[in-house]
Amino acid sequence: MKKNPLDIIIYLIVIILVSLFIFAIINYINSKASLSSTYISKENDLFDNNFISGIIEENKTDANFLIEPKIISQEEPEIINPDITITLSAIGDIMCHNTQFKDAYSNNTYDFSYVFSDISNFISEADIAIGNLETTFAGADKKYSGYPNFNTPEALATDLAELGLDVITTANNHCLDTGISGLENTLNHLDNAGLSHIGTSRSPEEQNSILIKDVNGIKIAFLAYTYGTNGIPVPSGKSYCINLISDNKILSDLTAIKSLNPDIIAVFMHWGQEYVQKPVAEQERLANLLFENGTDIIIGSHPHVLEKMEKRSITLPDGKTKDGFVIYSLGNFISGQVKEYTKQSIILNLKLTKHGEDSSITIDEATYTPIYMYKGTSGKKYKLLEEKNLGEIYNGEGRIQKFHTFKESDKKSRGKAYSRKGAFKNHCFRYHQRSGYQ
Repeated sequence: MKKNPLDIIIYLIVIILVSLFIFAIINYINSKASLSSTYISKENDLFDNNFISGIIEENKTDANFLIEPKIISQEEPEIINPDITITLSAIGDIMCHNTQFKDAYSNNTYDFSYVFSDISNFISEADIAIGNLETTFAGADKKYSGYPNFNTPEALATDLAELGLDVITTANNHCLDTGISGLENTLNHLDNAGLSHIGTSRSPEEQNSILIKDVNGIKIAFLAYTYGTNGIPVPSGKSYCINLISDNKILSDLTAIKSLNPDIIAVFMHWGQEYVQKPVAEQERLANLLFENGTDIIIGSHPHVLEKMEKRSITLPDGKTKDGFVIYSLGNFISGQVKEYTKQSIILNLKLTKHGEDSSITIDEATYTPIYMYKGTSGKKYKLLEEKNLGEIYNGEGRIQKFHTFKESDKKSRGKAYSRKGAFKNHCFRYHQRSGYQ
């Protein structure tokens, strides 16, 4: 049967209306669900706000912090490190003539400790102690000998360590007395005794290494040089074995050291003229060179007698000043020499302070203990004595070198030197006096 077109149109209109009705109902249901969800969320928000409000009511201070935080500006307190003060002690030439090592021999062994027993406390009380070894430890195979080619029983190295020495300088005119093997064996024995050493080396690497000692928080860098080797040629290809005095070498080493920022640079110079009690022009020139290029402390050796000491005020590139100190010769510590003034020496003590405020270094005081190398007539003959005890203990000696008193002519200023108590003296200091360290 054929359908009427009008019926078809009516049918379609009904279907469309029904669909629109159903769609409207669905949208209405979704709208209600959305309103219900939003409300629940609002209730939750309200709960949270009420909870926070409760906290605020209970703790007004916290409420202020939460609502309006304030930034409190407070400067960090400046931390100033405490000052550090140490004592550096230095002694003169450690020599060993044949009369000395024969005196130290007993029961098939060598022992030098008795020589130091009366003065050992002056060394052991220091925070760091340094001496110049003017002999070699080549070994018994090369036979022990004194002047002119020194070879000393290696027991002396152990006894020096037990005395309290920390650093040994080996750059001097006797370091090649027993050849390159003797030089190397000397360093080996010092290593075995636990003693640091400067001035001679077994390799280029060792020569280029820099000894820096941290002494209770003060870092001290050490260098050592000698004018020569008594005409003994430095072995070919082994120029590294000894630090010879040369302006270029010194300046190069100082440049390398300063890059490491030590607090103090101490340089030991084997220089000058033997048995002369005042520095020669070359010593003074080299001292100026060292001070002008960063050195703080200069300790001299070789003359075998005492020479003057000075405190310097050194002007830095930025216009500031710092302290400098030089003693041109410490004389002999131990030896078998008998020339005038070769038996008299001092144990030098430098009081050094690193200031916490700016890390600057001051040399506060230079004090010293006068000592005498006594030689008796029986038993263990050699003995280091504090000078003031000479008359009390060893007044039986046939002849004691005289300790001269000051003369008015000595008071002409050649720079400032220290008195025994650390006060400055405006004269060229004469160390070989018996008493009256005014």
